[in-house]
Amino acid sequence: MNPIVLIPARMAATRLPDKPLADIGGLPMIVRVLRQAEKAGVGPVLVAAGDQEIVDVVKAAGGLAVLTDPNLPSGSDRILAALELFDPDEKHDVVINLQGDMPFVDPAIVRTLVDCFADHPTLRMATLVAPEASPADRANPDVVKAVLSLARDADFGRALYFTRSTLYGDGPVWRHIGIYGYRRDALRQFVEAAPPTPLEVREKLEQLRALELGVEIWAAVIASAPISVDNPSDLEAARAYAKANP
Repeated sequence: MNPIVLIPARMAATRLPDKPLADIGGLPMIVRVLRQAEKAGVGPVLVAAGDQEIVDVVKAAGGLAVLTDPNLPSGSDRILAALELFDPDEKHDVVINLQGDMPFVDPAIVRTLVDCFADHPTLRMATLVAPEASPADRANPDVVKAVLSLARDADFGRALYFTRSTLYGDGPVWRHIGIYGYRRDALRQFVEAAPPTPLEVREKLEQLRALELGVEIWAAVIASAPISVDNPSDLEAARAYAKANP
């Protein structure tokens, strides 16, 4: 097994323009994510950039970056395009898609995702979930919930569905963490085999395309969700966290 970590990033974010280059404690956010991924030590880390400014910043920090078409429709399309430019000989067979808006992501959870593929040779696609942070998560459409087939006290189970809708009833509610792992052929199938599917469009969740295509997604449970930056208030919270945790 020969993993690689890819981080998709583009400047044109609706809620927080120029997000990858936002300063957090003296470092651009994309560089913080890059550093955390490098600490995981699972393989090379490559930024799949939609803009030359991102490439320049990453390379100035000593990282690897590839410029991709800025008009690609999703992060998954972007990482596949970058992967094929960087690794045309297909030496890397497991691909980790790490979001570029998690500046303090724990390197251990990147290793957890890679370990899923080492422990389960037939696994084609995996992701991470964490317990809900508060009861308010259940009704928050910005918190994506994973519905899992998970045995009691187990920490790895098959994903049955993902939704933004409220989940009712007793039992844990799993908050989906938008970090994915793929076998390379599964990533290609996911991106190239079909356009966005009806459930994907309805929920605005691209992982539902994989489920509709018949690709199983398995999820590993981690202790808590990493901080993510989606809007200006998230950015201020991340800056405060960096200041308190230099």
